[in-house]
Amino acid sequence: MPAALAQPAPGGQASITALTQRANAGTVGVIAGGVDGTYIRIASDLASVLDDGDGLRVLPILGKGSLQNIADIVLLRGVDIGIVQSDSLAYARSRRLVPGLDQLIQYIAKLYDEEVHVLARGDIGSVADLAGKTVNIDVAGSGTAMTASLLFELLGIRVQPAQDTQDVALTRLRAGEIAAMVFVAGKPARLFAGIPPGSGLRFLPVPATDALIETYLPSSLAAADYPSLIAEGQGIETIAVGAVMAVYAWQPGTERHRKVARFVEAFQAKFPAFLRPPRHPKWRDVNLEAQVPGWTRFNAALR
Repeated sequence: MPAALAQPAPGGQASITALTQRANAGTVGVIAGGVDGTYIRIASDLASVLDDGDGLRVLPILGKGSLQNIADIVLLRGVDIGIVQSDSLAYARSRRLVPGLDQLIQYIAKLYDEEVHVLARGDIGSVADLAGKTVNIDVAGSGTAMTASLLFELLGIRVQPAQDTQDVALTRLRAGEIAAMVFVAGKPARLFAGIPPGSGLRFLPVPATDALIETYLPSSLAAADYPSLIAEGQGIETIAVGAVMAVYAWQPGTERHRKVARFVEAFQAKFPAFLRPPRHPKWRDVNLEAQVPGWTRFNAALR
Protein backbone atom coordinates (compact mmCIF):
# COMPACT_ATOMS: atom_id res chain seq x y z
CA MET A 1 0.00 0.00 0.00
CA PRO A 2 1.33 3.51 -0.79
CA ALA A 3 2.66 5.34 2.24
CA ALA A 4 0.26 8.22 1.62
CA LEU A 5 -2.68 5.86 2.22
CA ALA A 6 -1.11 3.88 5.02
CA GLN A 7 -0.94 6.72 7.52
CA PRO A 8 -4.19 8.57 8.32
CA ALA A 9 -4.20 12.23 9.14
CA PRO A 10 -4.10 13.27 12.82
CA GLY A 11 -7.30 12.43 14.63
CA GLY A 12 -7.74 9.15 12.77
CA GLN A 13 -9.61 10.72 9.83
CA ALA A 14 -7.58 10.71 6.63
CA SER A 15 -8.84 13.74 4.75
CA ILE A 16 -8.46 13.94 0.98
CA THR A 17 -6.82 17.34 1.37
CA ALA A 18 -4.13 16.01 3.70
CA LEU A 19 -3.50 12.97 1.51
CA THR A 20 -3.25 15.17 -1.58
CA GLN A 21 -0.75 17.51 0.04
CA ARG A 22 1.34 14.60 1.29
CA ALA A 23 1.36 12.84 -2.08
CA ASN A 24 2.35 15.98 -4.01
CA ALA A 25 4.95 17.28 -1.55
CA GLY A 26 7.67 15.01 -2.91
CA THR A 27 6.52 14.51 -6.49
CA VAL A 28 8.72 15.71 -9.36
CA GLY A 29 7.61 15.49 -12.99
CA VAL A 30 10.35 14.70 -15.52
CA ILE A 31 9.43 15.20 -19.17
CA ALA A 32 11.50 13.06 -21.50
CA GLY A 33 11.03 11.85 -25.10
CA GLY A 34 9.17 9.33 -27.19
CA VAL A 35 8.81 5.63 -26.44
CA ASP A 36 11.66 4.61 -28.77
CA GLY A 37 14.19 7.18 -27.59
CA THR A 38 16.84 7.20 -24.87
CA TYR A 39 15.32 10.05 -22.85
CA ILE A 40 12.34 8.09 -21.58
CA ARG A 41 14.59 5.21 -20.53
CA ILE A 42 16.78 7.66 -18.61
CA ALA A 43 13.68 9.13 -16.93
CA SER A 44 12.49 5.62 -16.07
CA ASP A 45 15.86 4.91 -14.46
CA LEU A 46 15.51 8.11 -12.42
CA ALA A 47 12.17 6.89 -11.10
CA SER A 48 13.46 3.39 -10.34
CA VAL A 49 16.50 4.57 -8.41
CA LEU A 50 15.25 7.72 -6.69
CA ASP A 51 11.67 6.89 -5.68
CA ASP A 52 11.44 6.43 -1.92
CA GLY A 53 7.73 6.78 -1.26
CA ASP A 54 6.34 10.15 -0.22
CA GLY A 55 9.76 11.73 0.36
CA LEU A 56 10.55 11.74 -3.33
CA ARG A 57 8.55 10.37 -6.22
CA VAL A 58 9.64 10.81 -9.85
CA LEU A 59 7.01 10.74 -12.59
CA PRO A 60 8.44 10.11 -16.08
CA ILE A 61 6.40 11.87 -18.77
CA LEU A 62 6.49 11.16 -22.50
CA GLY A 63 7.58 14.28 -24.38
CA LYS A 64 7.67 15.54 -27.95
CA GLY A 65 11.30 16.60 -28.20
CA SER A 66 13.78 19.12 -26.84
CA LEU A 67 12.16 22.36 -27.97
CA GLN A 68 8.74 21.30 -26.74
CA ASN A 69 10.32 20.09 -23.48
CA ILE A 70 11.88 23.54 -22.94
CA ALA A 71 8.46 25.15 -23.36
CA ASP A 72 6.77 22.51 -21.16
CA ILE A 73 9.24 23.07 -18.30
CA VAL A 74 8.35 26.75 -18.35
CA LEU A 75 4.62 26.54 -19.02
CA LEU A 76 3.12 23.22 -17.89
CA ARG A 77 2.01 22.59 -14.32
CA GLY A 78 3.57 19.46 -12.85
CA VAL A 79 6.68 19.56 -15.03
CA ASP A 80 9.80 20.55 -13.06
CA ILE A 81 12.57 18.83 -15.00
CA GLY A 82 13.14 17.86 -18.62
CA ILE A 83 15.78 16.10 -20.67
CA VAL A 84 16.81 18.19 -23.67
CA GLN A 85 19.61 18.59 -26.17
CA SER A 86 22.30 21.09 -25.21
CA ASP A 87 21.79 23.13 -28.38
CA SER A 88 18.06 23.61 -27.72
CA LEU A 89 18.44 26.57 -25.35
CA ALA A 90 20.49 28.59 -27.84
CA TYR A 91 18.09 27.65 -30.64
CA ALA A 92 15.01 28.65 -28.62
CA ARG A 93 16.70 31.84 -27.44
CA SER A 94 17.74 32.90 -30.95
CA ARG A 95 14.19 32.44 -32.23
CA ARG A 96 12.60 33.99 -29.11
CA LEU A 97 10.33 31.00 -28.63
CA VAL A 98 9.77 31.79 -24.93
CA PRO A 99 10.15 35.35 -23.54
CA GLY A 100 12.87 35.72 -20.88
CA LEU A 101 14.06 32.14 -21.33
CA ASP A 102 17.55 32.74 -19.88
CA GLN A 103 16.03 33.59 -16.49
CA LEU A 104 13.63 30.63 -16.54
CA ILE A 105 15.75 27.60 -17.45
CA GLN A 106 18.80 26.14 -15.67
CA TYR A 107 20.48 22.73 -15.67
CA ILE A 108 21.11 20.04 -13.10
CA ALA A 109 23.68 17.99 -15.01
CA LYS A 110 25.06 17.26 -18.42
CA LEU A 111 24.15 13.64 -19.03
CA TYR A 112 25.76 12.11 -22.09
CA ASP A 113 26.29 12.64 -25.78
CA GLU A 114 23.61 11.67 -28.30
CA GLU A 115 24.60 10.47 -31.72
CA VAL A 116 23.10 11.70 -34.99
CA HIS A 117 21.83 8.67 -36.92
CA VAL A 118 21.16 9.12 -40.64
CA LEU A 119 19.60 5.87 -41.89
CA ALA A 120 19.10 5.66 -45.65
CA ARG A 121 18.13 3.37 -48.49
CA GLY A 122 20.90 1.24 -49.92
CA ASP A 123 21.13 3.33 -53.12
CA ILE A 124 22.11 6.45 -51.15
CA GLY A 125 25.88 6.63 -50.77
CA SER A 126 26.43 9.84 -48.77
CA VAL A 127 24.58 12.69 -47.11
CA ALA A 128 25.37 14.79 -50.20
CA ASP A 129 23.25 12.34 -52.23
CA LEU A 130 20.22 13.39 -50.17
CA ALA A 131 20.04 16.78 -51.91
CA GLY A 132 16.56 17.24 -53.30
CA LYS A 133 15.30 13.98 -51.79
CA THR A 134 12.69 13.38 -49.07
CA VAL A 135 14.27 12.97 -45.63
CA ASN A 136 12.30 12.54 -42.42
CA ILE A 137 13.51 14.88 -39.67
CA ASP A 138 10.95 13.98 -36.95
CA VAL A 139 7.97 15.99 -35.73
CA ALA A 140 8.02 19.77 -35.45
CA GLY A 141 9.49 20.97 -32.17
CA SER A 142 11.57 17.85 -31.60
CA GLY A 143 15.29 17.92 -30.88
CA THR A 144 15.94 15.79 -33.94
CA ALA A 145 14.06 18.24 -36.19
CA MET A 146 16.10 21.11 -34.78
CA THR A 147 19.45 19.36 -35.15
CA ALA A 148 18.62 17.94 -38.60
CA SER A 149 17.70 21.41 -39.85
CA LEU A 150 20.97 22.83 -38.54
CA LEU A 151 22.93 19.86 -39.89
CA PHE A 152 21.73 20.19 -43.48
CA GLU A 153 22.01 23.96 -43.30
CA LEU A 154 25.65 23.82 -42.18
CA LEU A 155 26.46 21.18 -44.82
CA GLY A 156 24.76 23.22 -47.52
CA ILE A 157 22.42 20.36 -48.47
CA ARG A 158 18.80 21.12 -49.34
CA VAL A 159 16.48 18.21 -48.68
CA GLN A 160 12.72 17.82 -48.86
CA PRO A 161 11.85 17.46 -45.15
CA ALA A 162 9.12 15.10 -43.94
CA GLN A 163 7.96 15.27 -40.32
CA ASP A 164 6.46 11.92 -39.44
CA THR A 165 7.02 10.26 -36.08
CA GLN A 166 10.09 8.05 -36.06
CA ASP A 167 8.23 4.74 -36.13
CA VAL A 168 6.19 5.87 -39.15
CA ALA A 169 9.35 7.17 -40.81
CA LEU A 170 11.10 3.83 -40.41
CA THR A 171 8.12 2.06 -41.99
CA ARG A 172 8.16 4.50 -44.90
CA LEU A 173 11.91 4.13 -45.31
CA ARG A 174 11.71 0.34 -45.42
CA ALA A 175 8.96 0.66 -48.03
CA GLY A 176 11.17 2.94 -50.15
CA GLU A 177 8.83 5.94 -49.84
CA ILE A 178 11.54 8.25 -48.46
CA ALA A 179 15.29 8.39 -49.05
CA ALA A 180 16.45 8.63 -45.43
CA MET A 181 15.55 9.49 -41.86
CA VAL A 182 17.43 11.38 -39.15
CA PHE A 183 17.23 10.35 -35.49
CA VAL A 184 19.19 11.93 -32.64
CA ALA A 185 19.46 9.44 -29.77
CA GLY A 186 22.04 7.84 -27.53
CA LYS A 187 23.41 4.69 -29.12
CA PRO A 188 22.20 2.00 -29.27
CA ALA A 189 18.77 3.39 -30.17
CA ARG A 190 16.00 0.85 -29.60
CA LEU A 191 14.20 2.08 -32.73
CA PHE A 192 16.74 0.30 -34.94
CA ALA A 193 17.03 -2.90 -32.89
CA GLY A 194 14.40 -4.79 -34.88
CA ILE A 195 15.88 -4.18 -38.32
CA PRO A 196 17.00 -7.58 -39.68
CA PRO A 197 20.25 -8.21 -41.57
CA GLY A 198 19.89 -7.77 -45.31
CA SER A 199 17.25 -5.03 -44.96
CA GLY A 200 18.95 -2.92 -47.60
CA LEU A 201 19.27 0.02 -45.22
CA ARG A 202 22.52 1.66 -44.15
CA PHE A 203 23.80 4.40 -41.89
CA LEU A 204 25.36 7.32 -43.75
CA PRO A 205 28.59 8.89 -42.46
CA VAL A 206 28.19 12.47 -41.24
CA PRO A 207 31.50 14.26 -41.84
CA ALA A 208 32.81 16.32 -38.93
CA THR A 209 33.32 19.51 -40.95
CA ASP A 210 34.72 22.69 -39.41
CA ALA A 211 31.24 24.23 -39.48
CA LEU A 212 29.71 21.29 -37.59
CA ILE A 213 32.48 21.00 -35.01
CA GLU A 214 31.75 24.56 -33.83
CA THR A 215 28.53 23.19 -32.35
CA TYR A 216 28.81 19.39 -32.22
CA LEU A 217 31.26 16.67 -31.22
CA PRO A 218 32.77 13.98 -33.47
CA SER A 219 31.49 10.48 -32.74
CA SER A 220 30.91 7.12 -34.43
CA LEU A 221 28.55 4.15 -34.67
CA ALA A 222 29.99 0.63 -34.39
CA ALA A 223 28.97 -2.94 -35.18
CA ALA A 224 28.54 -3.56 -31.46
CA ASP A 225 25.86 -0.86 -31.43
CA TYR A 226 23.97 -2.09 -34.52
CA PRO A 227 25.18 -5.55 -35.58
CA SER A 228 22.47 -5.96 -38.23
CA LEU A 229 23.36 -2.66 -39.93
CA ILE A 230 27.14 -2.32 -39.52
CA ALA A 231 29.63 -5.03 -40.47
CA GLU A 232 32.06 -6.32 -37.85
CA GLY A 233 35.20 -4.23 -37.69
CA GLN A 234 33.64 -1.24 -39.43
CA GLY A 235 32.51 2.08 -38.03
CA ILE A 236 30.34 4.94 -39.23
CA GLU A 237 31.57 8.49 -38.70
CA THR A 238 28.97 10.85 -37.25
CA ILE A 239 28.49 13.76 -34.85
CA ALA A 240 26.96 14.01 -31.38
CA VAL A 241 25.14 16.58 -29.24
CA GLY A 242 25.01 16.66 -25.46
CA ALA A 243 21.89 15.73 -23.47
CA VAL A 244 21.10 17.97 -20.50
CA MET A 245 18.86 17.55 -17.47
CA ALA A 246 17.14 20.94 -17.51
CA VAL A 247 15.04 22.45 -14.73
CA TYR A 248 12.78 25.41 -14.11
CA ALA A 249 14.67 28.13 -12.23
CA TRP A 250 12.51 28.18 -9.12
CA GLN A 251 13.23 30.96 -6.65
CA PRO A 252 15.19 29.78 -3.57
CA GLY A 253 12.97 29.51 -0.53
CA THR A 254 9.91 28.36 -2.46
CA GLU A 255 8.42 24.92 -2.00
CA ARG A 256 9.04 24.01 -5.64
CA HIS A 257 12.73 24.92 -5.29
CA ARG A 258 13.00 22.78 -2.15
CA LYS A 259 11.34 19.89 -3.95
CA VAL A 260 13.78 20.02 -6.86
CA ALA A 261 16.67 20.47 -4.42
CA ARG A 262 15.67 17.20 -2.72
CA PHE A 263 15.68 15.55 -6.15
CA VAL A 264 19.18 16.89 -6.92
CA GLU A 265 20.56 15.78 -3.56
CA ALA A 266 19.12 12.28 -3.98
CA PHE A 267 20.39 12.10 -7.57
CA GLN A 268 23.93 12.95 -6.49
CA ALA A 269 23.88 10.67 -3.43
CA LYS A 270 22.56 7.65 -5.35
CA PHE A 271 24.45 8.24 -8.57
CA PRO A 272 26.58 5.06 -8.27
CA ALA A 273 23.37 3.00 -8.63
CA PHE A 274 22.91 4.40 -12.15
CA LEU A 275 26.23 2.91 -13.21
CA ARG A 276 25.12 -0.69 -12.61
CA PRO A 277 22.85 -2.95 -14.66
CA PRO A 278 20.02 -2.90 -15.53
CA ARG A 279 20.40 0.88 -15.95
CA HIS A 280 20.99 2.34 -19.41
CA PRO A 281 24.66 2.11 -20.48
CA LYS A 282 24.70 5.83 -21.27
CA TRP A 283 24.82 6.57 -17.53
CA ARG A 284 28.46 5.47 -17.59
CA ASP A 285 29.22 8.49 -19.79
CA VAL A 286 27.87 11.00 -17.25
CA ASN A 287 30.27 13.34 -15.46
CA LEU A 288 28.41 15.21 -12.72
CA GLU A 289 31.03 17.98 -12.73
CA ALA A 290 30.76 18.68 -16.46
CA GLN A 291 29.61 22.18 -17.35
CA VAL A 292 27.27 23.18 -20.16
CA PRO A 293 28.35 26.33 -22.03
CA GLY A 294 25.62 28.95 -22.21
CA TRP A 295 23.63 27.42 -19.33
CA THR A 296 23.35 28.29 -15.59
CA ARG A 297 23.58 25.44 -13.09
CA PHE A 298 20.74 24.95 -10.59
CA ASN A 299 21.95 25.55 -7.02
CA ALA A 300 20.37 22.98 -4.72
CA ALA A 301 22.18 24.43 -1.67
CA LEU A 302 20.04 27.58 -1.68
CA ARG A 303 17.01 26.68 0.43
